[in-house]
Amino acid sequence: MVRRAVVKGVGHYLPERIVPNAEFEKTLDTTDEWIKARSGIERRHLAAPGETTSQLATQAALAALEMAGLEGSAVDAIVLATSTADMTFPSAATMVQNAIGNTTGYAFDVQAVCAGFVYALANANALIASGQADSVLVIGAETFSRIMDWTDRSTCVLFGDGAGALVLGVEDGSGENTDRGILATDLNSDGRYKDLLYVDGGVATQNTGMLRMEGKEVFRHAVEKLAQTADTALEKVGLGADDVDWVVPHQANIRIIQSTAKKLGVGMDRVVVTVQDHGNTSAASIPLALSVGVANGQIKKGDLVVTEAIGGGLAWGAVVLRW
Repeated sequence: MVRRAVVKGVGHYLPERIVPNAEFEKTLDTTDEWIKARSGIERRHLAAPGETTSQLATQAALAALEMAGLEGSAVDAIVLATSTADMTFPSAATMVQNAIGNTTGYAFDVQAVCAGFVYALANANALIASGQADSVLVIGAETFSRIMDWTDRSTCVLFGDGAGALVLGVEDGSGENTDRGILATDLNSDGRYKDLLYVDGGVATQNTGMLRMEGKEVFRHAVEKLAQTADTALEKVGLGADDVDWVVPHQANIRIIQSTAKKLGVGMDRVVVTVQDHGNTSAASIPLALSVGVANGQIKKGDLVVTEAIGGGLAWGAVVLRW
């Protein structure tokens, strides 16, 4: 028997303000058609003034806990993926811990930009598999609107704010790929590509900075590396594209999603797509899409799900789990 990290609940939260593409036509040399054609994005949610990443994360966490039938005090650990924490320190995860009434567990942030939730899931899985936790709240939450250059039409139209969360619990498995829970993970990074996607500020420069991106190069790396990491994760447990019920990719760009699915050999009818409604919410995009997929009746118990993401670093990875 092996300890498996099994999804017990899922939830998400989106800020109230919805910004359609047409709103950018007032301030930028762009159009709704231009944005949709190049990204697939139609609208995104933006946090209200004073609304923080930890607040979004808390709402998503509470929704996931409710589905799991757990109180916040019952969670052993909280792993929060974000690049836009409220403060330099303490971690946003500890702020969520306090907000949900947890005083006996432990909480920490993971920073791998858009790949953050995949990294967080892998860490949470390791905590459960090693016996260091029986229940882990895994969250992806971002307020990327705070690091946007609103004069740069190539980036500011792509991103949005939001949060998603999963509650992982422990179940005994046989060790076979028919088990429920997380079956395989694959994590990668390569710091040589730092300048393709970064924020030009931070503690060392004493300013927050703004997001900068070499879009064409990021696109090229994304398709190649996302397909590779998903294949690698599936191969670790003797599975292939034909075994996959749903791919839930990082929601960055519809063309990246379509190209990666084609390279994987998975039809778009087996891909959960939310980028049109949320834009790129970085570490929040996968848990948001998982929650929407469950709410829409797409993802069901027993389905084999593959998630994959790539972000600044470059950092990328995939997780294979049976729902």
